[in-house]
Amino acid sequence: MTRFIFVTGGVVSSVGKGITVASIGRMLKSRDISVSVLKLDPYLNVDPGTMSPYQHGEVFVTNDGSETDLDLGHYERFIDVELTELSNLTAGQIYSEVIAKERRGEFLGGTIQAVPHVTDAIKKRMHRLAEESKADAIVVEVGGTVGDIEGLPFLEAIRQMRNEAGRDNVFYIHVTYLPYIGTTGEIKTKPTQHSIRELRSIGIQPDAIVCRSEHEVTEDIKDKISVHCDVFRRGVIALPTVSTVYEVPLVLEQEGLGELIVETLKINAGTFQLTPWAQMVQRMHDTKEIIQIGVVGKYVDLPDSYISVREALYHAGLFHNSRVELKWIHAEEIEKNGPGVYLDNMRGIVVPGGFGPRGIEGMISTVKYARENDVPYLGLCLGMQVMVIEAARTLLQLDDANSTEFNDKTSAPVIDLMTDQKDVTEMGGTMRLGQYPCELLANSWAYRAYGREKIFERHRHRYEVNNAYRKNFEAVNIRPTGVSPDGKLVEIMEYQGSGFMVGVQFHPEFLSRPDAPHPLFREFLGKAAETLREGGQHYLPLT
Repeated sequence: MTRFIFVTGGVVSSVGKGITVASIGRMLKSRDISVSVLKLDPYLNVDPGTMSPYQHGEVFVTNDGSETDLDLGHYERFIDVELTELSNLTAGQIYSEVIAKERRGEFLGGTIQAVPHVTDAIKKRMHRLAEESKADAIVVEVGGTVGDIEGLPFLEAIRQMRNEAGRDNVFYIHVTYLPYIGTTGEIKTKPTQHSIRELRSIGIQPDAIVCRSEHEVTEDIKDKISVHCDVFRRGVIALPTVSTVYEVPLVLEQEGLGELIVETLKINAGTFQLTPWAQMVQRMHDTKEIIQIGVVGKYVDLPDSYISVREALYHAGLFHNSRVELKWIHAEEIEKNGPGVYLDNMRGIVVPGGFGPRGIEGMISTVKYARENDVPYLGLCLGMQVMVIEAARTLLQLDDANSTEFNDKTSAPVIDLMTDQKDVTEMGGTMRLGQYPCELLANSWAYRAYGREKIFERHRHRYEVNNAYRKNFEAVNIRPTGVSPDGKLVEIMEYQGSGFMVGVQFHPEFLSRPDAPHPLFREFLGKAAETLREGGQHYLPLT
């Protein structure tokens, strides 16, 4: 029998539900309990694929080509699972499904209501995930904050699940925030009490409360929350702010949340194995050398737009016993002031993905700077495309070279719309999405990184390298070192100069793990670690 663990949030948004869910998954997996995860998003968009990164942050892509919430990235990184479209459900999907059924006459003329039709559809997704994943436990995150109008159908659905799945098979966790009043030097519990009262008015009594705080949560505070919120004292869990999110499973485990869940749900657990994770976190604290990496992008005002890129760089830094220090650089600023102002001290440069013409010329200037100054460069999706454009303009002397995404009248369309995308009219879910194979060329950076001839990576794009220019690029040492099995699509381009300069059409950041960094990021950071720039120096131990 699959158990369900439901995680809600209160008091404020961005309280840390996603990391809490991911950490619960890691704690259960460390007990040899199989886990899957579901994110319930109350917004009316069908998925985040057409939403602005400034509105929603990164769009995380699963192997099966689903555009999902960024929290799925946390789930995959912490738990080391590969999720599918079943792991992200939006209100837009639910209402579209219900209305489509009504239009087909499947409700036999009945009145369509939030209860039971919408709630039944939500529960159906939970049961389907349980059936297809065959997981011992499903951890479900309810997006938004308790009290939000749009979240009510989801809360009602999880309330009903206790009776439907069996009262002993459901565990409710509420993640809340304890504000600190500086003038009085007190942590206040009243907002948490109100949040729990709101939750209980819906019919949900939490089995545990995870208390986020910037300060120590004393035993007296825990006692107070236990009494006023009617939660066993053991179920009041302190979660203070930590130096890295990867510490959270250790904190929650120390507070006893893992054992409480397992005992309450009576899950057959194996030997507890969280020690390797603890050792990994300790290595994060013990890293010595600092490596400065410049990330030149379009959405750097909101770093969550590139959260998987950030984490992949941190993972690679850990592999090299180094701490990565990121400098977020807006591509438009490079257009105004030139690249040297921002990049002269960087030991590596990353240009991540994105869409639209804004900042493109700044990215192209960044590529030229990296190539001419022999600074390790990693281009991701759009970062590969601007690398190709720069090579065409500078090395092939095609001054008008561009992508047809940015200039559909260019005389040198070195990046062009994919053939199967030319008749696409709808925007949502229509790109080249998900996992595809790629064959690597020997004697390349890519092959050295992966150590094998065939790889599988996740994609999210509409444009590609124009094959008409491939031979031209090879003549100036820009080689396609990774192509689709049929040879028609360029997946990796490399500049065959003295240093590391690699562009990939896919998104390797989605497959990186803290204890298993992605090979390309690992190789890139290794070259960056060897790079000494003016104004910087390698770490020299004092003993």
